[in-house]
Amino acid sequence: MSWAVLVLSGVLEAVWATALGMSEGFSKLWPSVVFIVTLALSMAGLAFALREVPVGTGYAVWVGIGATLTAGYAMAFGGEAVSVAKLLLLAGIVGCVIGLKILH
Repeated sequence: MSWAVLVLSGVLEAVWATALGMSEGFSKLWPSVVFIVTLALSMAGLAFALREVPVGTGYAVWVGIGATLTAGYAMAFGGEAVSVAKLLLLAGIVGCVIGLKILH
């Protein structure tokens, strides 16, 4: 259960990070609301997961999922440049996250 919550919290991290950018310094209402709600849910889920998952592993997985999804979304929909190097580096993050789960 903790791992499922951790993964969902990582996804929510990508949502709040993207919403933060879209809020344009909290000047847009709905992206700001999405940011606040998903930030709270993401942190609560991380806190829940860290009851059973070691903090170093849990935090690394949470950040890895969030960073990979945020960067992938930005490349797919946000106009950020796509390159083979970026895709390989993101794949490396995914590989490291999977490795941390396997080693746990």
